[in-house]
Amino acid sequence: MHTIARMKRVTSKDVARALGVSQSTVSRAFSADARIPEETRERILKSAQALGYTPNELARGLLKSKSNIVGVVMADMLNPFYPNVLDIMSRRLHAIGKRMLLFSVPNDTDVDEVLPFLLQYNVEGVIITSATLSSKMADVFRNHNTRVVLFNRAVYDRSVSSVCCENHDASGNVARLLIEAGHRRFAIIGGKPDTSTHIERSGGFQRELRRAGLSLQAEEFGGNTYEGGFRTAMLLLEGKNPPDAIFCISDVMAIGALEAARRVLGLRVPDDVSIVGFDDIPSAAWPSYGLTTVRQPVEMMVSQAFSLLSDDVANASAAPVAVRIPGELVVRGSARLDPAGKKTRTVR
Repeated sequence: MHTIARMKRVTSKDVARALGVSQSTVSRAFSADARIPEETRERILKSAQALGYTPNELARGLLKSKSNIVGVVMADMLNPFYPNVLDIMSRRLHAIGKRMLLFSVPNDTDVDEVLPFLLQYNVEGVIITSATLSSKMADVFRNHNTRVVLFNRAVYDRSVSSVCCENHDASGNVARLLIEAGHRRFAIIGGKPDTSTHIERSGGFQRELRRAGLSLQAEEFGGNTYEGGFRTAMLLLEGKNPPDAIFCISDVMAIGALEAARRVLGLRVPDDVSIVGFDDIPSAAWPSYGLTTVRQPVEMMVSQAFSLLSDDVANASAAPVAVRIPGELVVRGSARLDPAGKKTRTVR
């Protein structure tokens, strides 16, 4: 009968004992900013490699005032926009030698219930995407000297910093171009009525309609899902007076609307109805969809969010700021727009 011996994990104490140095000296050897003779550092690193020792970054962070970890909270992972955001954040953090602690929050869960767990890990900062936090929880993080940034969300009481696309103006520009192209019956497929993205995108679109003396024919909600966009488009387009232009506040719903219009109802897009999205997820460019949409400047948004977390730009006690970055309208085949328009144009 064979038995498998359980190997003991090599610790910093083992390395220190082998070299005749203190455990704190071993720990400092793995910190790039620690003051330690280079010869000593090299000797410790070489010995650690020979013994099979690797530092426990999480444990080290818990012992220090702050870790080398950035917390990321996501509440809408089924929306294809956010996995793309997560990939960009992960690559950026890796490039600067930091790690990510991801908390995925179910849509029916209050994000305030999750956030206290992040404080247990002494994270350097927190980025919250597709969700908001209460002013009470913002105060808790401020008291712990931990910076928080909302990504693709905004709070209007400025209790916390935020980074967003310039939603209001971008959506207004979409409406203006549709009006110029001759559309007159407009509908919006929204995500969730109480989110800043819906409020700003719907508000900007309707503002431009009012300027032209027009009004919105219908506004329905698809919950930022493909199924919701499909179902809602069927409802709108099977009515007695269907819209000739549908603005969806997210691409995943716009793709659902495209499928309903083309494949089920047999409508010609954009001749019978124009459909425009928002985000420019990778599948929006697929030939089978060819979705006209507003491209969110995700790379710039991520850079700004990390800048707001960094020590040399901001600190937890500084006044929160709201960063808004213009998006870019990408014209493909799903919308009949101003024929003089360019392939892409910046939405100001």
